[in-house]
Amino acid sequence: MAVSANRLELLQIADAVAREKVIDRQIVIAAMEDAIAKAARSRYGTETDVHARIDPRTGELNISRHLLIVDQIENPATEILVEDARRKNPAAQAGDTIADTLPPFDFGRIAAQSAKQVIVQKVREAERDRQYDEFKDRIGTVVNGLVKRVEYGNVIVDLGRGEAILRRDDLIPREMFRPGDRIRAYLYDVRREQRGPQIFLSRTHPQFMAKLFTQEVPEIYDGIIEVKAVARDPGSRAKIAVISRDTSIDPVGACVGMRGSRVQAVVGELQGEKIDIIPWSPDVATFIVNALQPAEVAKVVLDEDAERIEVVVPDEQLSLAIGRRGQNVRLASQLTGWDIDILTEAEESERRQKEFVERTALFMEALDVDETVGQLLASEGFRSVDEIAFVAPEELASIEGFDDDTAQEIQRRAQDYLDRIEADLDSKRKALGVDDDLKTVEGLSTAMLVALGENDVKTVEDLAGCATDDLTGWTERQNGENVRNAGFLDGFELSREDAETIIMNARVKAGWIEAPVETHAEDAAV
Repeated sequence: MAVSANRLELLQIADAVAREKVIDRQIVIAAMEDAIAKAARSRYGTETDVHARIDPRTGELNISRHLLIVDQIENPATEILVEDARRKNPAAQAGDTIADTLPPFDFGRIAAQSAKQVIVQKVREAERDRQYDEFKDRIGTVVNGLVKRVEYGNVIVDLGRGEAILRRDDLIPREMFRPGDRIRAYLYDVRREQRGPQIFLSRTHPQFMAKLFTQEVPEIYDGIIEVKAVARDPGSRAKIAVISRDTSIDPVGACVGMRGSRVQAVVGELQGEKIDIIPWSPDVATFIVNALQPAEVAKVVLDEDAERIEVVVPDEQLSLAIGRRGQNVRLASQLTGWDIDILTEAEESERRQKEFVERTALFMEALDVDETVGQLLASEGFRSVDEIAFVAPEELASIEGFDDDTAQEIQRRAQDYLDRIEADLDSKRKALGVDDDLKTVEGLSTAMLVALGENDVKTVEDLAGCATDDLTGWTERQNGENVRNAGFLDGFELSREDAETIIMNARVKAGWIEAPVETHAEDAAV
């Protein structure tokens, strides 16, 4: 191969490669320039700074050697004296670079092979970059392709300008694909890897179903109806929550379609997966009641701090609310983001009665009162002696059969009881060897100090070295199940924010960090 060969041939090669690989023609020309420059260096020396340029319009090739202009030469391969440079360019100065044109030459077999490898590598890199840039912008969309092959249960899909993988665990259970089958899937990730961009598809992803509804329901595509949440048990059952921005349009009816045509199209694509379409509501209780359809709900009790909700259903609705193998309540929990406990009316009544009896017994023992007074306090909604001790006296006095003196006496007894408990806890703290300094850390009660001591946290430094999870506990996945790991202060209804504040207070107390400077309103105004 001669570098001086047909100019037009170089451009024809560049055009053909650019079309075949669907990359920019200029990238191919740049790769050819690099390849020619590399071959020229093998002829003129590896240290020589050789540059090749192909004119993109005429195909004319120019090979030049760049030399640094210096006052004293240290490397003849890359440097030239100022006097010699000025013979070619009178304006040349030390520190400038001058280009020295090299004559055309014939490639040897090894140089030609090396140049070919450079071009192939550059074109391959450009093709990979093009694929990555194209498909990363399609993350979150449904793509269509042809099954190219099946390897160990994983499906390799030809997307036209790239290959994607649909892993075995991203396939709907029991579905089979053969080479040549058409396939639709959700593109959820594109990663740069050594062997090129890896494109990952899924047919089990919750958003796959949401995107299918977007394709089937024009109102979702136009933004009139919004899909708020999706939960799936792939191949079996799913729930999707929708809301309409136009009050005249029923979101559930629009998703179902005439005679169920729209939802059936999605069901068909998902291999018969049953779909419950749920009206979304900003009210958590209403949304959870809707999510448990088709079961009927009698009552809900929310615990917003723990993000748990108790749902009371009629006895005959229990199995329907839970679903086969807990499927209905599990999907409802995923859809709403709340932990849901299901109770029957009989179970709830029994539990409430048990709690009433336990609270009555607690008040009788702690306050040294008879059963009638204990029941009165329990029926008024008091759940602990603390509540009685610190409630406004007039609230106690307003209970039927109580007067101001009775209220004051009951509060005094409640306070005495709490003082005894506090003294007992403090004795236990001392017996465990918990330092008095730890008592001064803001946010800790004596009961918490005892719990910390039982977990070998006995000094300010011990507490300062704790992590938030050590105090609150944490949840992790083990064998596909959520496993709860208890914290040192489990049972104290301690939020992560509270735990972080306690640890930071301990670190300030231990001198590990400085206390944050408080900015007062008047300082801020200045």
